Amino acid sequence: MSNKNLTILGAAAVLMVVWAAIQSRVSSRPGTESEGPSYLILGLDTSDIGSIVVGTGQDAVTLKREGADFVVTNKDNYPAVMSKISELITSCLDIKTAELYTDESAYHEDLGVTEEAASGVVKFLTHEPNSTVLAGVIIGKSKELGQGTYVRLISADKALSDKVYVASNVPQIGSRPVDYIEQELISVNREDINSVTVSSANGEYTLKAEDEGRRVVLQNIPAGKRAKGSECDRVFAALASFRFDDVKKKSSGLVFNRRFVCKLKNSAVYTLNIAQEDNKTYVRCQAEFTGTVIRPTKDESEEELKKKEAKLKAWDEAQKFAEEHQGWVYEIAEWKAKDLTKELSELIEDEQKPKEVKQAEEPNSASVMQLLEPNSVK
Repeated sequence: MSNKNLTILGAAAVLMVVWAAIQSRVSSRPGTESEGPSYLILGLDTSDIGSIVVGTGQDAVTLKREGADFVVTNKDNYPAVMSKISELITSCLDIKTAELYTDESAYHEDLGVTEEAASGVVKFLTHEPNSTVLAGVIIGKSKELGQGTYVRLISADKALSDKVYVASNVPQIGSRPVDYIEQELISVNREDINSVTVSSANGEYTLKAEDEGRRVVLQNIPAGKRAKGSECDRVFAALASFRFDDVKKKSSGLVFNRRFVCKLKNSAVYTLNIAQEDNKTYVRCQAEFTGTVIRPTKDESEEELKKKEAKLKAWDEAQKFAEEHQGWVYEIAEWKAKDLTKELSELIEDEQKPKEVKQAEEPNSASVMQLLEPNSVK
């Protein structure tokens, strides 16, 4: 073989090596390789989950398993809503990848799939004491023209965790502790309320339902005053949908010197002890059943059975409420706090005095003319 032929073959070999290197590089660049739809997280046994961490750093929310339930550790282990925990787990396990976008970590930051740049991070950890990451998902930026969202698997296998996929069914992940807490404390129907009593250092007043709840009457109105109907209605129905903004276990330093007591027709009584500090309002909640519970018997009428069943239900709900909320301090919104803490002076106004009756009629024009005319001589 001539030197010329050897030179040609050598050059061809070099070109083949270079081409192979380029192909290898191109294959790992974004958008050049695709795979069929597949679940991002595979083979995760949910019974192995001991805790869930949502987010990163100081803002991370930790949801810890306690028995069959979860608690929010950021809020002194306040109970989490299991339906919200199930929704979080299911939505992460349901993420399907449409295509592999890249398998190089160099592109992670640009795609927003590093933990620091991500729009959402969820990690599933094993049980304590040796808690380790089972799996997780990092949600990055949206792809151009709304063609999906970049996602990455959190895995101990570096080859798997380096891969960035495009997914079209990425969920919205709650990033606040209260996103996993039931914020509604009490919800009573207005027509079920018998009376509301509000007390403070300035005194006490009671609003009572009359005409089967259609009318609210302020008791013992001072002489010369009348009730402001709209203001009374707001106070009376303050627990119709009563929610909190935040919750904590400790109440040191707070002075609970106000009280709101709502008595229901079914003999259940809800009591809120109220404290105000630094323009914030806090409540501690209690519930009790003040009636007599008599278990139904078979030979009673349907009407009597329903009445007794209603009493049993009210007793059970009061017991459950007292157990669940004992020891917790709730921060409530300012607008709701105003309805709970209104003073009597804010519910009354001066009575309108009736217009004074004129003592004598004004003389008409004809009478005036007669008075002005001189007396005629007969």
